[in-house]
Amino acid sequence: MRLIILGAGGYGRTVADVAAQTGQFHEISFLDDNSVSPDVIGKCAEFERFRDSQTAFYPAFGNNEGRLKWLYRLREAGCAVPTIIHPTAYVSPTAQVEPGAVILPHAIVNSNCVVKSGCIVNCGAIVDHGCVLEEGVHICLGAVVKAENRIPRCMKIEAGEVIKNRAWPL
Repeated sequence: MRLIILGAGGYGRTVADVAAQTGQFHEISFLDDNSVSPDVIGKCAEFERFRDSQTAFYPAFGNNEGRLKWLYRLREAGCAVPTIIHPTAYVSPTAQVEPGAVILPHAIVNSNCVVKSGCIVNCGAIVDHGCVLEEGVHICLGAVVKAENRIPRCMKIEAGEVIKNRAWPL
């Protein structure tokens, strides 16, 4: 399968690196409105030109709302959107990770969690048991979301932050 990442900035390059390490994709390229790098094959709005049964798309924008907007647009156009999980991440077999979510190196998604579309669980972050990350949430580097929290849509938990048990009750 080929992966086309919308956005060739820092987050897009991170997604490409993680996607390559999964072994799921034989080719990875970018669409970007501002970059002229050799692996940028067009502008973001041209994504439909590349749509086929062997291509998946991921909107790699750090802005949570912007990422979700593109995720919805890709889905409405019938594009495949993958779930990307780094091989060193731990995701419990009882956790549910929706398409369009990215789990980065050494992150932990514990038992009975739900990670909805467009979420980022960044390097070394921990999402403890029974948590729900609503769409577009970003759990930054090394942040900890303790048990039984429902993190609201598009919220960003900053690097190193610790969210107490049930601070955002289910």
